[in-house]
Amino acid sequence: MSKYLLRLLSFSLLIGVLPAVLVGILSYSIASGDIVDKVKEGNMHLLAQTQLSVEQMLKSVEKSATQFANSSIVEASMDESYTVTDFEQIRKLSVELYNLQSSDVVITEAYLINLQHKWALDLNGLKSLDSLNHASEFLDYAKVTRSIQWYTGSVIAGGDDMAVPKETISLVHKIPILPQTDKPQGLVVIRIAASDIWEALSSSNPSDRYYILDHTGTKIVGAAAGESGGYDEINAAVAKRLESEPEERLGLFSMQTGGEEEAVIYRSSGYNGWTYVSVVSIGELTKESRKIAKLTMIVCASVLLIVLAVALFGSRRMYRPIQRLQDIARGLGRNVQMHPSTPRNDELEFIKVSLQSLAFSRDQVEQQLLGHLGHLKEFFVLKLFTDQISENDFFYRSALNGLPTGWAYLGVFALQIDNLQDTRYEEEDRELLLYAVNNIAEEVLPPSSRFTPIILNQTQVTIVVADKTDPAEVKRVLYEAAERIKRNAWEYLHLQVSIGISKPYRMLTDTVKAYGESLSALKTRISLGPDIIVHYEDVENNHGVDHYEHSHLKVLEERLVYSLREMQPNNVSEIFRQYLDALLPKDGYLHEHQLLLMQLVSRLLYILQDQGISLKKVLQDEGAVKRLMYLQTRDEIVHWFESVLFAPMIQVLSEKSETTYIKIADRIVRMIQEKYDQEISLESYAQELNYHPVYLSRVFKREIGMTFSDYLSEYRMRMAKVMLETTDKKISEIGEQLQYKNISAFIRTFRKLYDMTPGQYREKIMKGSTE
Repeated sequence: MSKYLLRLLSFSLLIGVLPAVLVGILSYSIASGDIVDKVKEGNMHLLAQTQLSVEQMLKSVEKSATQFANSSIVEASMDESYTVTDFEQIRKLSVELYNLQSSDVVITEAYLINLQHKWALDLNGLKSLDSLNHASEFLDYAKVTRSIQWYTGSVIAGGDDMAVPKETISLVHKIPILPQTDKPQGLVVIRIAASDIWEALSSSNPSDRYYILDHTGTKIVGAAAGESGGYDEINAAVAKRLESEPEERLGLFSMQTGGEEEAVIYRSSGYNGWTYVSVVSIGELTKESRKIAKLTMIVCASVLLIVLAVALFGSRRMYRPIQRLQDIARGLGRNVQMHPSTPRNDELEFIKVSLQSLAFSRDQVEQQLLGHLGHLKEFFVLKLFTDQISENDFFYRSALNGLPTGWAYLGVFALQIDNLQDTRYEEEDRELLLYAVNNIAEEVLPPSSRFTPIILNQTQVTIVVADKTDPAEVKRVLYEAAERIKRNAWEYLHLQVSIGISKPYRMLTDTVKAYGESLSALKTRISLGPDIIVHYEDVENNHGVDHYEHSHLKVLEERLVYSLREMQPNNVSEIFRQYLDALLPKDGYLHEHQLLLMQLVSRLLYILQDQGISLKKVLQDEGAVKRLMYLQTRDEIVHWFESVLFAPMIQVLSEKSETTYIKIADRIVRMIQEKYDQEISLESYAQELNYHPVYLSRVFKREIGMTFSDYLSEYRMRMAKVMLETTDKKISEIGEQLQYKNISAFIRTFRKLYDMTPGQYREKIMKGSTE
């Protein structure tokens, strides 16, 4: 059999067999994967529903406990030493305690504990705290600094003869709720049977593969809760993942347990640290997909037989044109000398060698030379800009290289890319973008109207030809050509560029001078801004340089320093722009602005040094200040100052002042709470803390959310309520004790806060106690 025919037949079989095999494998793997993924996704949703249901139950209990702990009768009981003789008060508290049973979960035990007077009230009545079986456990709860906490564990349920340990979940609520305290007045403890929670969820979670772990990794509830031995490896793996990635509260992984691969899904709750786990057997999930595998094998075998028959028939048909070409090549081979190593039995190689021997001609040589013509033109123009070619030599070579030879005027364009900030490009892309703009210039300007564009010293340079003789017309022609380049650079690259145009000139030897003029025109970007086209003629007559108003710059500098110290970013940006307006020249020739900007940077960095802050926290990049000397436009200068200097400085200063503000506000609050019944004023505190009263007022309002006087009045009114509830003092005596010299002012302030007078409030309290 012919070598090519054998290859063709093999290739036909290959392209027929491979798709069938791949389709079969992919069908099986996709089907298996889809089944597994669907089950995992369903279990993940079911796990989320389980977490939501459990947390709704717990939050319901927590809400009831919070309402109970904050009730006036409970708050009042914390100051009382009750005995069994205080029947009325105990009955009211017991009623409130029984009302906790209205939540969604059955409460097995509930306690109201007074740590100060050592008594405890449960669902059975009042007892001494020391007589409780769990007294030491409750005292340990009080030592934990958190105000509200969930605990899990076992308690003994039943009588003495049949004592049974029972898994419970306990809510501990401190009275009063104070953040981070280990010395509360009392506790509210509510216990729920762990089995009751799972029974409440059994309708939504029928599977026996779900369970819940507490924050220690101990199994709490679930249909599989009693089979802890089979899940120790899974629980250890879940705990390890939560420890290594604490931010990831949701996860899915596979592992081998007992010789079987299991898919484990877990969700960690940020509410109480519990972890909800679902375990799925991978082997059970892939049973259905095996049927698909058998069916796929049968289909693939049938496809292979069909492909084999089609390949034999089609290969012979496709080989016929190749055989005819081989016969023609053999006929040509009689007139062409073939290399001895050319294989005669390889049809394609024989035909290729035959055609290659006839393809070499003059046209091919000329085509190869044309590929180098563009480089020769660029080299010729580069020599023109470096003044290495005479005018006579130019006319000789321009005809050879196809450059323009007849013109009325010439003009040089110097194009530079503006800011790359806020674009999709990086600074290292600038050189590549210049080459792209160079290609655009070559495309939009006809060859008869320009020389070959080149890249010279980070600038795209083009010599443009004008056939007009009127200077105004020449200027218009040059501007329109520059506008086309600029417009296309924006349209295709979304890139802002600026172009400087030299004065029109006739003699080719003036090209170097014109190049300098175009660069000078381009420098006006520092004052005019980016995205401009500037004629050198428009700026050459502005020889004067505006002298700086030193005193005005100093005023703006001082305002800038003050705004930075006060951390006012909007004012900083506005004042800095005013500073640039006064600093930057209008003609683009003034370079002293770089030195003044460096002086400004030094003055601003002194703010950090004055407060003992390391400069490395702001100037993390060692080359940041050096880059300031190479900025070309006003926008680049503004972006550098705002991103490199202003924003990091304000952040560092804000972090330092934030700590100071919190300490000052906390100290004032503590002083008010300690001396609320004494003569208090912001001025006296300012003198004691060694701060200005206005500064203290601003700090207090920022951290507490209300003014000093409002907070003082509100706290005194809270203490007035306590006195009205717990003492028999007259209203005038209470007002006097709270430093109200005018009883009307005291009553007016109380009514403003509580919508009733002190007398009405006391009557309300007395009426409630008699009922």
